[in-house]
Amino acid sequence: MKKFIAIAGNIGVGKSTLARLLSQRLEWQPFYEPVTENPYLSDFYKDMRAWGFHSQIFFLSHRLQIHLDLVNYPGSVIQDRSIYEDAEIFAQNLFLQGHLSERDWKTYWTLYQSMTEFLPPPDLVIYLRASEKTLLERISHRNRDYEKKIQPEYLKELNQLYENWIHGFTLCPVLTVPADDLDYVAHSRHLDLILTKVQEKLIGKEVVVFNADEVKANKN
Repeated sequence: MKKFIAIAGNIGVGKSTLARLLSQRLEWQPFYEPVTENPYLSDFYKDMRAWGFHSQIFFLSHRLQIHLDLVNYPGSVIQDRSIYEDAEIFAQNLFLQGHLSERDWKTYWTLYQSMTEFLPPPDLVIYLRASEKTLLERISHRNRDYEKKIQPEYLKELNQLYENWIHGFTLCPVLTVPADDLDYVAHSRHLDLILTKVQEKLIGKEVVVFNADEVKANKN
């Protein structure tokens, strides 16, 4: 039976890496964040309030197409970042920072809610939870020029929005992974542990959590 997993989490937490590793283990099709040029970005960076709405609508429509593509894919899939995060985290953060007017935010939010009512949800969301310290360390290791100016306060704001979102998310089961403690790149048994928890969630086990003894025991 086809399954659909979405991996969620803040910038630098390791979504793409986990999507790749799990897809290799499970032999499922990964759907990564698309590298697509937003035609509004240059205008947005010149005047964020004037062009924030246009930019976010572009991202939302593009994410909708990706969601539909993976829903229509015949086999099981793993998605790197969901459509929900575009709205609930990043667009909302623009509104809170004053880069979206209240009128534009309400229009955007109504459109998003209407769209998601008709979208098939994932079978499972894997939420990678990490502190700002861990995120900054991993971002520095990636050494991407456009991420070098990311400030801890910005990651903290996004983390709070992620926590608010995941607390109220009811469309499907959620597996929260303590990404501060689990390094599935350095420790292969950490990946084994995550995979076990994912499979338990997918078969409907009610309570699936990571405890400190498990994490310590699975370090190489």
